[in-house]
Amino acid sequence: MRIALISPKGPLYRHRGGIFKKSLRYQPLTLTTLASLVPPELDPDFQLIDEGIEDVPLDLQADVIGLTVITGTAPRAYELAAHFRARGIPVVLGGPHVTLQPEEAQQHADAICVGYAEDSWPQLLRDLQNGQLQPTYRQAADFTLDRPLPFPRRELLPAASYLTQAVFEATRSCAHSCEFCVAPAAWGRKQFQKPVGHVIDDIRRVGARRIIFIDLNLISDKRYAKELFSALIPLGIQWFGLSTVLLAHDPELLDLLARSGCKGLLLGLETVSADSLQGAGKRFNGSVEYKKVIADLHALKIGVQGCFVFGLDGDTPSVFDETVQFAVDAGIDLPRFSVATPFPGTPLFRRLDAEGRIFHRDWSLYDGQHVVFQPAGMTPLQLAEGHERAWKQVYSLRNTVRRLWRARNFQFLAFTANLGYRFYAHNLHRYYNCDWPINAMPGFALPATPQVKDRIACG
Repeated sequence: MRIALISPKGPLYRHRGGIFKKSLRYQPLTLTTLASLVPPELDPDFQLIDEGIEDVPLDLQADVIGLTVITGTAPRAYELAAHFRARGIPVVLGGPHVTLQPEEAQQHADAICVGYAEDSWPQLLRDLQNGQLQPTYRQAADFTLDRPLPFPRRELLPAASYLTQAVFEATRSCAHSCEFCVAPAAWGRKQFQKPVGHVIDDIRRVGARRIIFIDLNLISDKRYAKELFSALIPLGIQWFGLSTVLLAHDPELLDLLARSGCKGLLLGLETVSADSLQGAGKRFNGSVEYKKVIADLHALKIGVQGCFVFGLDGDTPSVFDETVQFAVDAGIDLPRFSVATPFPGTPLFRRLDAEGRIFHRDWSLYDGQHVVFQPAGMTPLQLAEGHERAWKQVYSLRNTVRRLWRARNFQFLAFTANLGYRFYAHNLHRYYNCDWPINAMPGFALPATPQVKDRIACG
């Protein structure tokens, strides 16, 4: 069976014209994991295409095409699906957006996979082979990752096109219920966990000395996290991953984190506004003093990528300068900002929709960089301008040096990564082009700069 697996991409990672190049991109796991799950009796012949590194050949020959879909890439996925279906090739859609919007996705596919695909994807392919393809395949109620599973087929994507192929996953989803987060809305709050021994075997198999964990929250289950970190210690590797600030409450966990080889953590700090934290359902962040946990991690020689969201209901126009100043004062190695985005299916989307505050449903703009709703404490224009200004200010050469000096991070890699984000900050406006009238939006009727105008819900 000829199987083509495609990851469509939006403007940030598109092969031609995207902002982020190889230096800031690692190999995705979705396509290589799907390839590993194909039943061997189907005699599969694979073609994996990541549109972030290459174009999709429209004359592609395949017996079935699978596309993984996030909200921001849904229009592109539907476009590709229509093209290949018109050529008579069955198309399967899966991924977070399909799980959150199955009825919409069903209109664009011969079959969809809702939820995680470890069981449904192999069954779908067998049904296709037997001429019994069903329109919908769903994750079973008793789904688990705690069982023998094949390792991702990383060799099916070109290693030279990525910063690294050493990308791993130990868990999925998260126990928290943040209002804006897709994970609990799509997959619930139960964290699915792979056997620690399986994760270690995969790491040994790849053999890299520096690896990345893409888990949404590695410490969601502290018992599991401690078991994993303990098992990593003998490997002598360096790793980077994602966590919440709640690790600050557990000194044993922090010690294991450092001893296991952790060299960098992405922390969802979200906002410097206490009102915004409470409104977003992330009150637990308020139990931690941000500067202290950042200082504690730096003392352990662990770098911090601090992520902030602008446009939450407690935010006012002062939040941008306050956040930049905080990032500099705290010595955050890599600050990252995004615009609050009400992804469909999330509690945030339902609330803003009920309040009549969502003014655009072009999913390609749901990428964390466009304003698609009416903020509570500012105009859409102020949100778009403030977001872009914050990027430029925090990555000015002066502030970059100040942040890294306070972090005591003098590694060449840290400075290089900062230069990459500086390039992003100064080129963000170049990747959004439209003619949608800015003054037609609620909340303001002021002229906007061409750069910012292109980022306010233009279609």
